[in-house]
Amino acid sequence: MNDYEWFKGEVYKLSGIDLSCYKEKQMKRRIEALIRKYGMEPYESYLQAIKAKNDMYNEFINYLTINVSEFYRNPEQWEVLKNEILPMILNVNKKPRIWSAACSTGDEPYTLAMILNNFIPLNEIRIIATDIDREILNKAQTGIYSAKSLAGLPKNYLNEYFTSIGDTYQIKESVKKCVDFKHHNLLKDPYPTDLDLIVCRNVLIYFTEEAKTNIYYKFNASLKPHGVLFVGSTEQIIMSSKFNLKSLKTFFYVKENQNK
Repeated sequence: MNDYEWFKGEVYKLSGIDLSCYKEKQMKRRIEALIRKYGMEPYESYLQAIKAKNDMYNEFINYLTINVSEFYRNPEQWEVLKNEILPMILNVNKKPRIWSAACSTGDEPYTLAMILNNFIPLNEIRIIATDIDREILNKAQTGIYSAKSLAGLPKNYLNEYFTSIGDTYQIKESVKKCVDFKHHNLLKDPYPTDLDLIVCRNVLIYFTEEAKTNIYYKFNASLKPHGVLFVGSTEQIIMSSKFNLKSLKTFFYVKENQNK
């Protein structure tokens, strides 16, 4: 049996990941490349293999969820967050409630913690960080990174918040304590609520328009009035007013108060 539609249904039963919500050409190409790596014919023999072998299953989930991340990715956007967005949020709430959605290896929530520490002590910072990939969450909680993934990070952050271990860097425990990592599926699990800031970057580009629309509505419901959504460089929201979101700065959207 080599039918992709059948395979999508089986993957959903196995993992809870709905491949129908991802752009089909992109996702099908990625999966078939992985299958070819093992010299298997799509899709039945590969499905049996990932059911039987835990390492192959973990590799599949990791490949599927496209974990590409780095500290301070697109630095000019983080500067806008630090200099303009966070002061605005902190003016309303001194201890903001923040969610890093689809956080991958933890680069993003840890970056958030370091930037927030410019304004408030680390022991007062709490960030919810979620991802669908349990293996990646384990790596994030370990907090060990290569020099390459830290290349864009300002040197003062590297010196203050990391310990060098051989050719890798370990994030300090004081920063790790700021972040609460949890497993979460954006497509089906309940979202955190009463949020001042949601950061979800370079993830939704892989979803269908229908799936993205559903997620934007859910993000809106999760934000407090005047809460902010921070998206990735290729994810500007067309007709953001449809979701009761107003463009604040490029890649930043504020929830509008419906009772004004």
